[in-house]
Amino acid sequence: AIIFGGGPVLTANPEPFAAFFDVILLGDGENLIADFINAYQEVRNADRPIKLRHLAQVPGVYVPSLYTVNYDSPEGEITAILPIDNNVPTFVSKQTYRSNTLSASTVVTKQAAWENIYMVEVVRSCPEMCRFCLASYLTLPFRTASLESLIPAIEKGLKVTDRLGLLGASVSQHPEFETLLDYLFQPKFEGVRLSIASVRTNTVTEKLARILSQRDTKSITIAVESGSDRLREIINKKLANDEIIQAAINAKAGGLKGIKLYGMVGIPGEETEDIAATVEMLIALKKAASGLRISFGCSTFVPKSHTPFQWFGVNKMAEKRLKYLEKQLGKQGIEFRPESYNWSVIQALLSRGDRRLTSLLELTRGYGDSLGSYKRAFKELKGQIPPLDYYVHQQWRLEQVLPWSHLHGPLSSNVLVKHLEQSQTKR
Repeated sequence: AIIFGGGPVLTANPEPFAAFFDVILLGDGENLIADFINAYQEVRNADRPIKLRHLAQVPGVYVPSLYTVNYDSPEGEITAILPIDNNVPTFVSKQTYRSNTLSASTVVTKQAAWENIYMVEVVRSCPEMCRFCLASYLTLPFRTASLESLIPAIEKGLKVTDRLGLLGASVSQHPEFETLLDYLFQPKFEGVRLSIASVRTNTVTEKLARILSQRDTKSITIAVESGSDRLREIINKKLANDEIIQAAINAKAGGLKGIKLYGMVGIPGEETEDIAATVEMLIALKKAASGLRISFGCSTFVPKSHTPFQWFGVNKMAEKRLKYLEKQLGKQGIEFRPESYNWSVIQALLSRGDRRLTSLLELTRGYGDSLGSYKRAFKELKGQIPPLDYYVHQQWRLEQVLPWSHLHGPLSSNVLVKHLEQSQTKR
């Protein structure tokens, strides 16, 4: 049997999981899965080594066992990642699907994570390119579904359910988003419950809010990251506090009951005054849209591969800053939903991990997959693998061989370095 996997986590950095898979598919599945299956059919009766070598010739198909990783010491940096011989490609490139027909649900069920919702992908990737964002950088270029493909998909889905979800990192930036909204506002869709993934702040118009509220949506979600103009410049978030406040005013005027904002602490370049600026912005927003229920969800910055911030570590001050926000926003009666700092540390470990984590993950699984399991596993493997700090908190050098250096994303390392340098001039 061949064990294979794919999807955004494995495409971003498959290395911590390399020992658990024979084959990893890097990128969009639309063409890649068919290419992989066709290649497998050609060698299905061959010996296993022949199968794996044959599959490794397919663009986007990564066979980890055909690459060796060298380290300068058990706890040190990677010195090289090399194919085992000249017949194996030196690099594997993520595959990009370029059609304007995107995906939609094939199964609608009560047992799904989003119960009985028919999902339609409206856009893929995001044109904003916030410097930390895997959802934008890993999936470039920004693609939009044509209305000619979207509308029949929606009609089909609404025959089996009255709940519709519009998917995408930046749904409201679809060039024909207004037309799509007008279509969904027809009387025949009166009983439909419409939900939209996070929308760009300056596209939250009163009209959008009104259509959503009349389609049984209670609140809207926007990603603001911070209330600090300086910090948003560093991360390339093209947004002003006035626009955030106006979005809340529009949401209320259109009949929505609440607004959810996503923020982040520990962004590279962040200072304590930037956290205070976030509190001030939220207080101003609450005053401007009195009566609107405001919730602020906040995560800790985690470095992601193939983004300009992949070289940074997790800020050790982030936990304190989450507690500060909790205290300050609690005083104002603003609902605060922090993500666990400790689980963000584990996310960073997997995000920047290499193959030396194989034994750690096996031990962790045996110990019960809790936060304590990771600590116990690191203790047991001390001296055999780098410490947690190396993977999670350390700032890596630009010239360092990264665990995914042999796996090419949409943009080259040189372009990512340029974007990183641009962000540092804003500090």
